[in-house]
Amino acid sequence: MSAGERHTEPLDVHLILRRDRECGPEVLLSRRAGTVYAAGLWHLPSGHLDGPHEDVVTALLRESEEETGVLIDAVDVRAAVTVHHRSPGGSARIGVFFEVRRWQGTPQVREPAVCDAMGWYPLDALPAPMVAYCRAGLDAYRMGGGLAVHFQQPGDPIAYDAAADRLHLIPRVSRTTSGARPSCKDRGS
Repeated sequence: MSAGERHTEPLDVHLILRRDRECGPEVLLSRRAGTVYAAGLWHLPSGHLDGPHEDVVTALLRESEEETGVLIDAVDVRAAVTVHHRSPGGSARIGVFFEVRRWQGTPQVREPAVCDAMGWYPLDALPAPMVAYCRAGLDAYRMGGGLAVHFQQPGDPIAYDAAADRLHLIPRVSRTTSGARPSCKDRGS
């Protein structure tokens, strides 16, 4: 047992609303505004769970409708990547990023007090300035990662900066085997 504090990070959900075009995939981003954290920076539509009664998929569906007006069926939600993040100020959180390729409605700014713009951007040419945490999740997603750590250091910018990129992908378990597996009887069990 450690003598330090236990982690009590908030849990975030992030919507990777993706559409495929001839020139490549695009994702929906919104620009934060007002007095919120990272105002003026681009970010995925996202939010927090509303309490212990709400699971991550339900939160994603609710946040998507609240922020963008799009309706998503839970069967169209795919797990993309999970990011354990620490901000330059030292607070940590867990972000669960979900990919959605099918929805109803046209995305639009639904919360103008916290979002002043919304648009589609190529996944391989994301806009600047962008929240570093969000960019880490999208970069991990593009690289096929399932889990990533993004622990920023004191003094790192909130906006993505390639020179201060702290993304670390955690490798997935390999499910391939070489040759036939011995039965339990053959292993002396």
